[in-house]
Amino acid sequence: MSKVLVLLANGFEEIEALSVVDVLRRANIEVVMAAIDKKQVTGAHNVKVQADMHILDVKNSDFDMVVLPGGLPGATNLEKDENVQKLLKDFDHDNKAIGAICAAPIALQRAGVLKKTYTCYPSFENNIRQEGYLSDQDVVNDENVTTSRGPATAMKFGLALVEKLAGPDVALDVKNQLLL
Repeated sequence: MSKVLVLLANGFEEIEALSVVDVLRRANIEVVMAAIDKKQVTGAHNVKVQADMHILDVKNSDFDMVVLPGGLPGATNLEKDENVQKLLKDFDHDNKAIGAICAAPIALQRAGVLKKTYTCYPSFENNIRQEGYLSDQDVVNDENVTTSRGPATAMKFGLALVEKLAGPDVALDVKNQLLL
């Protein structure tokens, strides 16, 4: 069974984090939420979530994928965290899957793991880079990196991650269950 690490920083976008966790778990993919600060993390809209572990306890070898939800200041908190940056570089070095949605590709850009093409929250590409930004795509896969636009695309993003880890048949089954 695949195992996914979702990183949570204060100010994360709740829909992007929790929808992705839910969609992955519906596909019987194990998901662990790790906090970069205290284990109780507060989202951008004041929803409090209890993380399963702290980032300092994460072992790269335990996971097949790492996912970063967006939201502000959550994405910039992930970008500035040296543990997140090291983890992203390690995952990329091992050619493991990396996902980021909304503003979170900024953390990938800083780590040097964002590939040639990507998408993000509209206008936030000005904070990341213009080159390679695809404004007309809800989800972009480029090598081992998957990116998405924002809250409204969170379920599509989650399904793309399911497809990457468990295949198109499982993704289609979950999509049908969700009435998407």
